Amino acid sequence: MIKTTSAVAKTNTAIDLQKTVLLLQKAASEQRYTLSQNELSELVSALGFGLLAAVGPSSGVTLNHNLSMNIAYTREFGMVLSVGLEGAAQAEFAQRFAKGEAIVHASTALTSVDDFFALFKRSLAYTQLAGAVSDQLLMDQFAVMIEVANHFSPDNALAPFVLERLEVSPMAPMDGQLTPMGGHCSFTQPIKVLAPRPIKKIDKLLHPESIGIIGVSASKMNFGRIILKNLLGSGYSADKMTIIRPGESQIDGVRCVESLASLESRLDLFVVAIAADGVFELVDQIIDLDIAESVMLVPGGLGETETSRAAAAAMNQRINAAHLKENGGPVFLGGNCLGVVSHPGQYDSWFIPRERLPKPQKKAQRHSALISQSGAFMVTLLSKNPWLDPAYMTALGNQSDISHGDMLNYYVDQDAIDTIGVYIEGFKDLDGLAFADAVRRAVRKGKQVVVYKAGRTASGQASALGHTASIAGDYSLCETILAQAGAMVAADFTEFDDLFYIASCLHDKTLAGVRVAGVSGAGFETVGMADSIVAGRFALEMAAIKPETQQRLEDILIAKRLDALMEVRNPIDINPGADDEAHVQCTQAFAEADNVDAVVVGLDPLSPMMRTLVRSSRAGFDLKDEASVVQLLPKLVAEQDKPIIGIVDGGTLYDPMVEKLMDQGVCVFRSCGRGMQALARYTQARLYSVRIQGLDS
Repeated sequence: MIKTTSAVAKTNTAIDLQKTVLLLQKAASEQRYTLSQNELSELVSALGFGLLAAVGPSSGVTLNHNLSMNIAYTREFGMVLSVGLEGAAQAEFAQRFAKGEAIVHASTALTSVDDFFALFKRSLAYTQLAGAVSDQLLMDQFAVMIEVANHFSPDNALAPFVLERLEVSPMAPMDGQLTPMGGHCSFTQPIKVLAPRPIKKIDKLLHPESIGIIGVSASKMNFGRIILKNLLGSGYSADKMTIIRPGESQIDGVRCVESLASLESRLDLFVVAIAADGVFELVDQIIDLDIAESVMLVPGGLGETETSRAAAAAMNQRINAAHLKENGGPVFLGGNCLGVVSHPGQYDSWFIPRERLPKPQKKAQRHSALISQSGAFMVTLLSKNPWLDPAYMTALGNQSDISHGDMLNYYVDQDAIDTIGVYIEGFKDLDGLAFADAVRRAVRKGKQVVVYKAGRTASGQASALGHTASIAGDYSLCETILAQAGAMVAADFTEFDDLFYIASCLHDKTLAGVRVAGVSGAGFETVGMADSIVAGRFALEMAAIKPETQQRLEDILIAKRLDALMEVRNPIDINPGADDEAHVQCTQAFAEADNVDAVVVGLDPLSPMMRTLVRSSRAGFDLKDEASVVQLLPKLVAEQDKPIIGIVDGGTLYDPMVEKLMDQGVCVFRSCGRGMQALARYTQARLYSVRIQGLDS
């Protein structure tokens, strides 16, 4: 159960919840789950809003700029409060204005009155009210809606009913009050929620002392055999593994037993790699024989197709029932699951041959985790950017059991993990709420969560259902709630890659504000940097240059004989004649200025003055030279507490330069616009996380 954070103690509005319950009980006794307008008027009055007022030619009420307040039960996030302009204006302005300007959404379990009002003050609706009602009145009425939503929530075990939708609309500003003119109320009986998964057993999944596997061929390279090869190749001991394979004594040096019943002790992890049609019966045996603490379901076809959905639903119910037992039963990962790479657990259970995806260690200490419904997403991401180098990579597949919220909650409590990337196609019932709550917990602990949520369009939602049997849900609502919780929500795959990468690189750096400095020997890059400081409604600022920084930069230009060519400004164009040392010295001058929060430096790979090649026609004028930026910049980055972003805008000839910088911990992007945009989005999230942490202190 999610602990609500809403506070309603400040409200000056008297709420009669008992009368509200009686109204719902009376309607339910008559098998009605929608209130009549007379009953709605009584309910609105019981909530302290007053009786519904009549609207007509003689009422004197204009219906321009009226407010709509709406509580709705959503499958993923439970109770959501939405406030915005009423009627046709609401839909029109929602399309014309940025998110949060026309309609404000929030999970009532995760917001407070103060937080919701702060969001509302940025909206067009607040502007349109133009002081017609007091801020305190608005806060009082928001408090009522939050309290009512949390009382009649499926997350409240004592709730006599669950509100499906309570809309009070329009609410007309009259004589300093908001007068309710109409609305709607529908409700339902309490909603049954899933048993909590024994999340602690995820530790056995990620750090198993024993592994069993079924589905390994003794004669060919099927998925089970590839998984076995990867387990052995990742260093996991053959002595700790057991294969279920009748008629064989060993395969690849791992002992075989005849059946599940032949296992001598309970396993920490059991990997299922058989065909889908055999999985349902096997899951029953796993539960009945209690053979494992955790189970990995690799096969697809467990709910993605119409013919498998009924059987998959029955299997999921069986798994859920096992969690009600005293020991909680095993936790299940998958189905349709690529598997797990756990570097701390010293094993790789993916069915991708290692020759197709090497996993060399790129970080001195791995400190990030990647959660993905799609195994292919993780494989592709890691193939393109091995410097992400997560400690853990877990593929959730269909979420037959372990959910996004479960997995994130586990990683939030792991001290060694500070950055978590998540690819989501859909949430299980109420797991969006659990996930958002885990995001907020992570941010409070100083961790970072980067999310890509699939299903932005109707076509995308349909594809998610066919891929991992996921109901994608309302994208805009999901994006809003996760961002409010503190997640960095990426708009596309490229932005996810950028945000996860920059977050992983810069987590331990101090980012105190929005003031940025730019350095490059290419004029177009300095312009590009200045043009890319805006990300949505957020913007970085090009820092002013203090006199002492001005003098320091002028001295560098004079020493390098560039002073006659360039002037000191921010961003500074130091000319193609600037060498490696000049780039690093100017970067250092900005980084050591107390009014600069971050530095972006273009490393000008094509400049004849830069040592950026593996081999050069000039003897010693290459990457190995001690004077090369590849040798100089990593030292500065390590010494500085502020973020420094390197830009290498060049072709494949300069890939070795980029790789050597990234191998030494320098955060590098291949274009100035992309690097500055990533920094802007990241800065916005970091500053918001400071605000969240401040609210809790």
